[in-house]
Amino acid sequence: MQRLHVNGYDMAYLDVGEERGRPPLVCVHGSLSDFRIWGCVLGPLSQRHRLICVSLRHFFPDQWNGVGDTYSIQQHVDDVIAFIEKLDAGPVDLMGHSRGGHICFRVAQARPDLLRRLILAEPGGELDATLDPDYKGGPSPLLAHFTAAADKIAAGDVDGGLAVFMDTLEGPGTWPRLPAAVKQNLRDNATTLIGQVRDNRPPFSKADAEAIRIPTLFILGERTKGLLPKVLRALAAHVRYSRTVVIERTSHPMFEQAPQKYSEIVLDFLAG
Repeated sequence: MQRLHVNGYDMAYLDVGEERGRPPLVCVHGSLSDFRIWGCVLGPLSQRHRLICVSLRHFFPDQWNGVGDTYSIQQHVDDVIAFIEKLDAGPVDLMGHSRGGHICFRVAQARPDLLRRLILAEPGGELDATLDPDYKGGPSPLLAHFTAAADKIAAGDVDGGLAVFMDTLEGPGTWPRLPAAVKQNLRDNATTLIGQVRDNRPPFSKADAEAIRIPTLFILGERTKGLLPKVLRALAAHVRYSRTVVIERTSHPMFEQAPQKYSEIVLDFLAG
């Protein structure tokens, strides 16, 4: 593990593999996870690329008490931009999952000069009226569930809050079925959910999607339910140089469920 000082914060990251004449692939994790989430694809991806997997501000290996206003989508976008600039490795390839996908989308929107290619695995977020004819305004329907989970975590019932969070994403009864190592990784980042429910992240718009002008790969799990597939397909329809790949028999954590297939899809896109 290494650290890079950006925006007054020491960002932890893993640096694996060699560049071999290709740009580095910077990987950004999603909610309640950290650089360890990419462990199952490090092997196949690093055989052909240098992988730089970051842990965002306040995530493991750091510990945070949930207090303060330094956790937000905009802060994390600013941090990733500063991180890439400080790497000084030229335009990079950027990959994000879930909330990390939202962050990567905003990085591409703000600083396309820093990127060569963009990979978005089920980017998290909401759609505004320009992308969703059913848009009614107000907070995301998921926010109430995530707030209930964050309240439990803040009160000390970490496992209870994580059970609410995981059941909301993956369906009832998900938490008890998770492997012990996955549960521990979630516990290590549980307090970040307290900050996330205060995110006030802006919804995606048609203009946002049309502003992305670099080659973009969208990856969707065939069995993912809820808002995520709708968001992905709406964005993909308006990102000019995009393609979408669906991985069969997987849901939101598709690269953990089908690491070899996921890696093949990413490597093919980066080689194109």
